[in-house]
Amino acid sequence: MRAPLCLLLLVAHAVDMLPLNRRKKQVGTGLGGNCTGCVICSEENGCSTCQQRLFLFIRREGIRQYGKCVHDCPPGYFGVRGQEVNRCKKCGATCESCFSQDFCIQCKRRFFLYKGKCLPTCPLGTMAQPSTRECQEECELGPWGSWSPCVHNGKTCGSAWGLETRVREAGRAGQEELATCQVLSESRKCPIQRPCPAERNPGQKKGRRDRRPRKDRRLEGTLDVRPRPPA
Repeated sequence: MRAPLCLLLLVAHAVDMLPLNRRKKQVGTGLGGNCTGCVICSEENGCSTCQQRLFLFIRREGIRQYGKCVHDCPPGYFGVRGQEVNRCKKCGATCESCFSQDFCIQCKRRFFLYKGKCLPTCPLGTMAQPSTRECQEECELGPWGSWSPCVHNGKTCGSAWGLETRVREAGRAGQEELATCQVLSESRKCPIQRPCPAERNPGQKKGRRDRRPRKDRRLEGTLDVRPRPPA
C-alpha cells in the first residue's frame, strides 16, 4: 500500500509544479539576458508586454525577433503610445532620428533636412547649412549702401591710391534668418588727392631758406659787433 501511495504523491507534486515552471519560463531571462520592466517575457522572444509608461522595442536578428522594454526608444525609432502596449516604431528610410513617422529631426548622410522631411537636395530659395545639413530660407538682401571714404593706410588724405567699400545687408528677415545671413561687401580703388593738414612740404621750406643771396650771408658772418669809443 505504501508504494502506490508514494507514487500518487509524486504525480500530484509534478502536476502542482507545472504552472510554476510555466511562470518561470514566462519571466525568464530571455535572449540577451534582460527582462527588466517586462510583464511577460520568454526565452525565445524576450519581452512581449511591458509595464506602464515603458515602450516595447522589437529587435530583429535574421528571422528571429527579440523584445525589450525601454524608457526611451533608441535612435532611428520613435515612441507610439497605445491602449494595450506602447511600441517603438522605425523612422523612415532616409531619416536618422525622428519625432514621428512624418517629422524627421536628423537625416542620414547625403540627405538634407527641410521642414521635417529628408530630401536629396534643398528646394529653390533655400541653402544648406554645412554643419547641420538643414535647408534654410535664403536672405532677401536690401540695396547697396553708400561708398565709404577713400582710405589708404588708415588715412583719408594724401596723394595715393586707396580703397572705398560699400555694404549690402539683409532686407526683410526675421531674427533667426538674420543670424545666418551673410553681409555682402565690395571694394574698389579710388584716388586720394587731398593734402593732409599737418603735413608740410620740405621742398618749399628749403627754397625759402635759399632765397637770400649768398653775399648777404657772408656779410652776416663778418659783421663787426665791437662797441664804438665815445666821441
